[in-house]
Amino acid sequence: MSTMKYVQLEPRGDIAIIKINRPEALNAVNTDVIAELSRTIDIVGADDGTKAIIITGVGERSFCAGADIAYMVNIDPIKAERYASSAQAVLNKIERLEKPVIAAVNGFALGGGCELALACDIRIASGNAKIGQPEVTIGIPPGWGGTQRLARIVGPAKAKELIFTGKMITAEEAAQIGLVNKVVNLEPEDQSKPQTSDEITNKKEKANEEARSLNKKLIEECIALANQIAKNSFIAVKVSKMLINKSMDIDIDSGLRLEIYGWAMCFAHEDRQKMMSAFLSKSKK
Repeated sequence: MSTMKYVQLEPRGDIAIIKINRPEALNAVNTDVIAELSRTIDIVGADDGTKAIIITGVGERSFCAGADIAYMVNIDPIKAERYASSAQAVLNKIERLEKPVIAAVNGFALGGGCELALACDIRIASGNAKIGQPEVTIGIPPGWGGTQRLARIVGPAKAKELIFTGKMITAEEAAQIGLVNKVVNLEPEDQSKPQTSDEITNKKEKANEEARSLNKKLIEECIALANQIAKNSFIAVKVSKMLINKSMDIDIDSGLRLEIYGWAMCFAHEDRQKMMSAFLSKSKK
């Protein structure tokens, strides 16, 4: 595990888990978090052993509550531009990382937290997640990519509704509009089952226990998905991510031509021949 103050890095074999560690501030992102997150992304990006990355927040209450309002309240436009530029730079770095990134959205993902999730490739949310872009309620528009990525993911009309109203939506609503890929809920058998009345003395403790169980299940779900991705050809996944990202910015004919080049390039990689040969051997049995 890394020794940074606000960002934890936990290697798990082929997978790296990155956690924003400011639970007392609902994992809000200040300038230190931005710098540490940027460094951490560089570390996992340079590590050939890491095939997939999971980003989440420490604790059960919040993935990331967004920008640090206590910092923003008194800054001028020059500092605001610097703040947004540094935040956008790290989110761009996540989006352009050659490795797939999964957001494990546990609890609040608001403003910059929603924008952090949007920069990831896949979003899995816990059933208690609350997601939104509430910036207009404090006098600013989204500034860390929300007006751009949200519209590309859920369409302009739904993005305008969410951004203009500043409302929070549930994980289920987010799944319905394609903002998250999957929602993880506790099944009856996952619910905590105290043996005696002394084990859990009140509803609050029971709720805390269930929130911990839900968060554990969310991370397990994300690790299972990351493992499923990591067992595939790294070069093929990397090229696929680049092609899908580029498809948002170029016309279909250019995208299709780029796809052919990306496809053909993979024929130079030893992964491809090994995996195709293994497939043929298996299908003959």
